[in-house]
Amino acid sequence: MTATTPDNGFRARLRRAARGTVGFAIALALCGAGGAPALAAEGDGAEPSSVSLHLTAGVRGVVSPGGAVTASITVQNDGDAALSAGRVEVEIDRTPLADQEELSSWLADEGTDEADGFVPVGGDDTTAVDGRSEAITTVTIPQESVADLAPGVYRLRAQLDGAATGTGADSVSQDAAATSVLVIAADQRPQVTVLVPITATPAARSLLTRDELIELTAPDGDLTAQVEGVSGTSAVLAVDPSIPAAIRALGTAAPAQVTEWLDRLDRLPNERFALQFGDADATTQSQAGLPALLQPNTLAPFLQPSDFQPRPDATGAPTTAPTPTPTAGPQFPDDETLMAVDGAVQSILWPRGGVTPDDLSRFTAYAGDAVTSVLPSTSLAGTPSGHVTIDGHDVLVADAAASDALSDAAAEPDTAARGRALAAANAALFFTAQATGGAPLMVGLDRDDDRTADALREAIVAADSPGVGLSSLRAAPPVAGALADEPGDARGTSLQMLLAEENELVAFSSILDDPQVLLSPERIRILRVIGVGSSAKRFDADVTAHRSATRETLAAVDIPQSSTIQLLTANADLPFSVRNDLPWPVNIRLTVKPSDPRLEVEPITPATIQAGTTSRVKVPVSARVGSGELSLGLSLSSPTGVPLGQPQSVRVAVRAEWEGIGLAVFGGLIVVLIVLGVFRTVHRRRREADGTDAADTNADANDADANDADADDADADPTPDRGVE
Repeated sequence: MTATTPDNGFRARLRRAARGTVGFAIALALCGAGGAPALAAEGDGAEPSSVSLHLTAGVRGVVSPGGAVTASITVQNDGDAALSAGRVEVEIDRTPLADQEELSSWLADEGTDEADGFVPVGGDDTTAVDGRSEAITTVTIPQESVADLAPGVYRLRAQLDGAATGTGADSVSQDAAATSVLVIAADQRPQVTVLVPITATPAARSLLTRDELIELTAPDGDLTAQVEGVSGTSAVLAVDPSIPAAIRALGTAAPAQVTEWLDRLDRLPNERFALQFGDADATTQSQAGLPALLQPNTLAPFLQPSDFQPRPDATGAPTTAPTPTPTAGPQFPDDETLMAVDGAVQSILWPRGGVTPDDLSRFTAYAGDAVTSVLPSTSLAGTPSGHVTIDGHDVLVADAAASDALSDAAAEPDTAARGRALAAANAALFFTAQATGGAPLMVGLDRDDDRTADALREAIVAADSPGVGLSSLRAAPPVAGALADEPGDARGTSLQMLLAEENELVAFSSILDDPQVLLSPERIRILRVIGVGSSAKRFDADVTAHRSATRETLAAVDIPQSSTIQLLTANADLPFSVRNDLPWPVNIRLTVKPSDPRLEVEPITPATIQAGTTSRVKVPVSARVGSGELSLGLSLSSPTGVPLGQPQSVRVAVRAEWEGIGLAVFGGLIVVLIVLGVFRTVHRRRREADGTDAADTNADANDADANDADADDADADPTPDRGVE
């Protein structure tokens, strides 16, 4: 629609709304928000509303000279109350910004700039917006309003008026403002290469687990979003080799979804190179004075034999009288095979900034004379182009301002809020291209594991030049460059401390059958602590956490404190507790030293303590003293003599004479019991004998009486003679 003339209070209302949000905007920093939230109606105690504007014009902030311009204004209502219709007005400052510094200042101030020069270029009525919703209003800026603008970057702002929440007496006016930029493109667009890191950080900061890979490669997973975001673009991929290593380490146990993701990554036509394992920072290692880049010790502890067993012959051919053959063991891939990034360009390092000439020399020692280092433009003096040489060292330069803005856009899931960051990125590229005379440029996105595919793709497309990649940028004639004098930091010193404590773990690990089950994850965690994407605050926190974990590991095997032991015999096996909090069995030697030579002990007792247990180690002891109190000094060491834990002292109360007393008492009790037993036995037998004699006498008497009775019966009743009548 045609331009309209706002009322005389437009600028006042815009400044009033913007001033109320300046603190919020500065906290978000450059391009961190798509627009400024509004303030509630004026008055004491009024709370800020959740209504905000997002403004963008052209195609991601860019229009061709003399072309028509369309501005898109999104009214976002994050509150519960509905927002009534209102009117939005758009203004442009016809004086172009001079440089990147003015651009950053304008975007950071969120429209509070009081400078004159803004003129209205269009407006339109907005529709009502329900709570938790948004509405888009399109304002067409007449061609004649911008036709005479020379190529450059121009300030743009919008103001919402007349909208309110609530009705009647409860109505609250809502004002909102938004700022952006409009880039009138130059005749020739600069050739831009975009670097995209493909990274993922495991929760345990070692190697990604099977469950984590399943989650990351799911349709809504972060790794899936990264691959989908770069698909169809010319972005150059910087792949962390720990990701394919974690997938290949699963062998046949890798889910199909996970292996399909790796196959999809390998099939992408994009140029790529490998980051250091865990995206470790070469600058930190150089400033720690390391002669070579750190590498994982070995990935063997992460491999399971059952996942790499030879597969049986599946040809289906009949078998007749098979000849027995020895069963082949698992065929483990080597570390180089596990970590390979297919199609990767060699000798590329992408460290963080803050390098010195000595660092560049060490990079050559790390990766060979043909190494190319990728550095942010803040590490170099002036405004260098994408390809430079510094003291004979090959360097690709990533435009810092454009990289920051594009990284913000790629991290913004909201489409409306993303437009402002995309416009800022194109504005930064415009200034860099003007300063370098149109030389090829490079943009490097931040390390970020959590991006949506749409946001990543739009950020790449906003700057990426099709057909331009790493090879073409390296082939461009370099210009001479110089390093900036950047203040150093203490990351190199912190790495030295981490490596010194790793050496302590190397000695400590001699208690394990396979020390690499401890040392291999430890090295990988160190690599992740010094990752390029780690901010200063996060780096300090990670170093502190890692050192604390190391101290806990070193203290995981020790002797718990014990109370006084009573020794009641001259010879005994005393049990001493040994604690093992590690998830693996440990081999230890318990050393016992008495404070008095009259107590003889086995000086060294080897033992194996199972994982996660507190076990007792029995030590033979012989007392030469009948009574007294002595001390035993206890200490642990590994089979190679490395001290473990803290030494302990145990009091032993010797009561060896109690053994004789106890034996005498016990013997006496036995004699008494025997005598009582004999007495009872004799007494019982006598009673049994007396009872038997009495029974026999009674039995004889009874028999005699019976015989007499029978004789009497015969005399009284004689049998008659049947032969006499």
